[in-house]
Amino acid sequence: MSIQEEFGCLVFNAKTMSKYLSHKTYESLLATMENGTALDASIADEVASGMKTWAMEHGATHFTHWFQPLNGTTAEKHDAFYNPDFKGGIVASFSAKELIQGEPDASSFPSGGLRATFEARGYTAWDPTSPAFIKVNNDGVAVLCIPTVFYGYHGEALDKKTPLLRSQAALEKQINRVAKLFGVQGNKRPFATLGPEQEYFLVDSEVYSQRPDLIQTGRTLFGVRPARHQQLEDHYFGKIKNRVLSFMAEVDKELWKLGVPAKTRHNEVSPAQFELAPVFEEQNLSSDHNMLVMEVLQTVAERYGLVCLLHEKPFDGVNGSGKHNNWSITGPDGKNWLSPGKTPHENAKFLTVLVSIIKGVDTYAPLLRATVASAGNDHRLGANEAPPAIISIFLGEQLTDIINQLEKGKPTSTKVGSEMEIGVSMLPPLPKDATDRNRTSPFAFTGNKFEFRAVGSEQSCATSNTALNTIVAWALDDVMNQIEALTSKGTEFNAAVQTVLQKEIKEHKRVLFDGNGYSGEWEVEAAKRGLPNLRTTPEAIKAYRDPKVIELYKKYGVLSEVELESRYVIEKEKYETVIALEANCALMMAKTMFLPEGISYAAELADSCASLTDYVHKGVSALAKSAAEDVEKLTQEIEKLEKAIDSNDPAAELEGMKNVRQVVDALEQIVPDSQWPVPGYGEMFFVG
Repeated sequence: MSIQEEFGCLVFNAKTMSKYLSHKTYESLLATMENGTALDASIADEVASGMKTWAMEHGATHFTHWFQPLNGTTAEKHDAFYNPDFKGGIVASFSAKELIQGEPDASSFPSGGLRATFEARGYTAWDPTSPAFIKVNNDGVAVLCIPTVFYGYHGEALDKKTPLLRSQAALEKQINRVAKLFGVQGNKRPFATLGPEQEYFLVDSEVYSQRPDLIQTGRTLFGVRPARHQQLEDHYFGKIKNRVLSFMAEVDKELWKLGVPAKTRHNEVSPAQFELAPVFEEQNLSSDHNMLVMEVLQTVAERYGLVCLLHEKPFDGVNGSGKHNNWSITGPDGKNWLSPGKTPHENAKFLTVLVSIIKGVDTYAPLLRATVASAGNDHRLGANEAPPAIISIFLGEQLTDIINQLEKGKPTSTKVGSEMEIGVSMLPPLPKDATDRNRTSPFAFTGNKFEFRAVGSEQSCATSNTALNTIVAWALDDVMNQIEALTSKGTEFNAAVQTVLQKEIKEHKRVLFDGNGYSGEWEVEAAKRGLPNLRTTPEAIKAYRDPKVIELYKKYGVLSEVELESRYVIEKEKYETVIALEANCALMMAKTMFLPEGISYAAELADSCASLTDYVHKGVSALAKSAAEDVEKLTQEIEKLEKAIDSNDPAAELEGMKNVRQVVDALEQIVPDSQWPVPGYGEMFFVG
């Protein structure tokens, strides 16, 4: 089977549907999938029957409602197609009800107070806009997966997909409004697009199995950076090693079967770090696909004796991993509305959307920061490999110049790209973009989209995109209201647009920054501008309780106040739980692995000193003294960490872990490698 034939072969997509459904049912379901029209419930029986037949032909014996609860992962409960026929046999069936709605136990998922333990009823409901697919595990077990939303008995959203769909509806409404105001022709459903670039690490499974911290927390709580790490800058885009390339090729193949348009693969900056990037898709589908990407990466890694690490900061001292969230808008004309064209200064619609995005990001920067807050991402943000915790926007030279012109009056020119002179005569003319890229910016314009670089590598895209859709819907709504108010009083349309955009630029230009986001000078400058710098998760998630944010989500029907409060509670509890888990793991390793080895080596050195009395042994004595002092200090820091754990104070636990690590890492640098109880960074970095 060719790649073209294999692509989407495990997806109940339009091509597959046409073979298993009547033309009438096919057209009805396709209209729902592509245009967002209400699902015709009368077709559900035929769709269920066709889906079952197709899935069973691929070896599936079970189906599941595949959903995304608030723990940030995916969930599934497998039910067999088979039921007894009461004649001693079984019969395969799959009803419309089973397709449309399921009922998992809601009390066992995080709800942030939306549900009590004794209130178990929760529902899953089919999302027909994201096609069903078949997952096949490493042993060939196939399961039909039906993407669904997850909600409680009273209709409260208990998942990440429901708010995303609600926010898409809010954004769609405002895009249609802009289209009408600017006379844009087209009757297609507008939507946001998404292309999430997924970073990850690979380590050998044998080495991984010897690291309790990696197994339990996803990151190394101890470890010294080896002499060679990423400082030679030779891993990024370097030659991909054979085992890794074979792994990547199989990942691509599995993703293509699932209809995921995997496009780019390469080495990342740190040793053992890599990236996979897809082609843009409709946002809801792309968000679902990214959850599959993470699962496929981990599943395929097992086949190659590898473990895929999705933690944002698995190793100290080298780059961490993110998920670059590339976001744009497709209008009812089917065109990308963030594509400036050759003369963006004349493109009033583009400038209106651009200024509205600037307005939304500046006004709700704390909310965007909250959506990427986690214990893991706190280690990454602002650590000279990821954007800082300060939310700012990079526009680049071309758009910054146009914005400056617009602030002063009507823009009259656009800086254009040219041809690069690189001094090699045999090469053809090479075009030069009008704008450079800025990887230090958390929210950067990159030609025809915005790249929100702050999303963590193991986080769901849905939360950040829900916020982004909503704040842009709000900003477009407000800008349209202002333009309409002026035109209703007799102001000419273009003059009204210019007046409103000028006003908004003056109010929100503080969020624009094209410089080095890693620099200390930017922190000082950002503070002068009044931009928030929310460095930690506890600080950041307070945005969920901000009355302005509550009103925003409530106004556009994305989350109610109680639903938003539940997100705050869940993120707070998760953060505290993760830190406590890490602290307990660090304590266990320090007491049962590193302290005994430190004592043993200190005693060994003391014995060596005693046996070298007839020789000069100042160096050995100094080493023995250093080891003994480290052991004593480690016992003290262990006691402090135990007290921190008892206090249930995350800040104290983090400080205690840091201090224990400093001593353990010092011991690692003097204890013989053969005696150290866990594999070091050097053994994990250079996977073959």
